[in-house]
Amino acid sequence: MTSPPSHRTDAAVPRVDSLWRGGRPVVMGIVNVTPDSFSDGGRFAKPDDAIAEGERQLAAGAAILDIGGESTRPGAAVVGADEERRRILPVIAGLRHRHPDAVLSVDTTKIAVAQAAIDAGADVVNDVSAGAEPGMLELIASRGAAVVLMHRRGTPATMQLDTHYDDVVAEVHGALRERAAAAVAAGIPASRVWIDPGIGFGKDDRGNLALLAALPDLAAIGYPVVVGPSRKSFIGRLAGAPVDDRLGGTLASLIPAIGFDRVVVRVHEPGAALQFLTIARLLGGAAA
Repeated sequence: MTSPPSHRTDAAVPRVDSLWRGGRPVVMGIVNVTPDSFSDGGRFAKPDDAIAEGERQLAAGAAILDIGGESTRPGAAVVGADEERRRILPVIAGLRHRHPDAVLSVDTTKIAVAQAAIDAGADVVNDVSAGAEPGMLELIASRGAAVVLMHRRGTPATMQLDTHYDDVVAEVHGALRERAAAAVAAGIPASRVWIDPGIGFGKDDRGNLALLAALPDLAAIGYPVVVGPSRKSFIGRLAGAPVDDRLGGTLASLIPAIGFDRVVVRVHEPGAALQFLTIARLLGGAAA
């Protein structure tokens, strides 16, 4: 697919690039416009409800809202591009109209959805397939957007069938280096190429813990890092907690990200995450 030339006249690039200038943690709130997401499926399926949830998260301190119309939980059904657009575009457009300074992200693997979302006001494409669809990276480059490249092995239907790695950290980090290099080669500035180890996507509990512990090594690759452990099933298995009672485990999973210059934490409770990271950073500074 040939990407159309950029025609954006808004402040998308300054919005994204200014995220790292405040000296504070960057929190990405999750807005699932889906009937089947693992944590909050169906709660925000109506555009007005999703917009209200996005506004609640912005008020709680979210710097980015990640809006998705297709669940990526293990075993989730595939959603067609038309249905995905129908779910998310009114939400993106409504939030952009009401909050012109907010950074908005679209959670999709499809070029057709990414293009429509960017036109509606999205600044970031959060692609759990790491830009696998041919032309996706070129589209993002042409529109001046940022991209999240997440590691996963397989699809939601298959990714938990084989979670063995000889060296999970080396393999995941190596794959992300390759996809980040491809994004830069496609024309996306390195500062707008964000890498995500894909916690819970094709990894077992041991692998998830190893990747979280190795976040400093991932950041050392040189790109902004995204980490999304929020309410994931490994927390439930390790801590014996149901899906709606995993805030403590989520915050503990963010400990390795404390103090990074360029890190995005993707969570369901932005206020709690921002409070936790702010105090943790201040404590680290006081101890130093």
